[in-house]
Amino acid sequence: MEMTIRPMNPQERNYSYSQSQQLTMQTGCIGHLRADFGSNGTGFFSSWDDHRADLKSDAFKAEFDDVINALREDNSYGGILKSRRDMTAYCYDHPASGFEGNYTKEYGFRVDTDHYSYMLRLNPNKGDYNLYCYCYLRQWLDRHLSHAEKGIRFITPDYKERFRIPDGDKVRITLSTDETMDRVCRYIDDYHVEVGQNLYHICEFAERMQQCGNTVIPLRSSLPELCYSTVPSTDELIIIKRGETGYYRCEFSTDDRTYNREFADDRNVKLGVSKAQEEAMLAGSMHGWDVPAADPKNYDDKGNPLRPKNHDRGDAR
Repeated sequence: MEMTIRPMNPQERNYSYSQSQQLTMQTGCIGHLRADFGSNGTGFFSSWDDHRADLKSDAFKAEFDDVINALREDNSYGGILKSRRDMTAYCYDHPASGFEGNYTKEYGFRVDTDHYSYMLRLNPNKGDYNLYCYCYLRQWLDRHLSHAEKGIRFITPDYKERFRIPDGDKVRITLSTDETMDRVCRYIDDYHVEVGQNLYHICEFAERMQQCGNTVIPLRSSLPELCYSTVPSTDELIIIKRGETGYYRCEFSTDDRTYNREFADDRNVKLGVSKAQEEAMLAGSMHGWDVPAADPKNYDDKGNPLRPKNHDRGDAR
């Protein structure tokens, strides 16, 4: 058996958790294993949950045993599942695999064989489950991932595209009562989306939002929670928060435009905010978070707007 292991990319991390029945069926998710190393860090206590028992063939079961044993015992794979200590070392040696999980930092790796893919979500902390391994038919998963790369479309009831978000990003729904709800969205296909726990045709969702007097904006994961900037017309130093209209005047603002600009640049560097992100945040706060200018992918690394590309209209009929 030949297999490869590499850090998951951000899109793949969505598939290292349990999915809805719709996604489970489309991606060929056979089931998942969870395990921990016990109190001494060297045991291996595991349990299995079926997702699609019809896909759990004898060939899969035999290969899965071989994969887990190889990750436990074969040093050529780094001993990733040999012990909690070895798992910790392997994760730290691959910092690009780290991401913020539901409540702590986790690490994601993808293992591929000819026919199956194994998505490993690792948490080296003692007292937690250290491993979740989600098992997929490789061809089914890759096909779904390739389609999901196009993003999730949000349209008007007359089929005009308003914006797109990546699979797994959130939207903020503002009700007619001004109450807000943030919901994770999952790509199903070009015409269907999961918003929270509910499945919609994208036109049905647009019609429901209009009928209820609700508004929807993207909460892009490519944008920071907040950033510093200056008002173009006055050079006032300001703070912008993702998803909020307008801005907050910064208490350190002065009449010196050069100082304000340098202060904003310094704080943004410390926050890890790029020029493209700052420009997108500024546009979103002033012109709406659903406009193309509020997406950092539409700027170069210096914060200059990129020439828009022609997109297929892709009417959802």
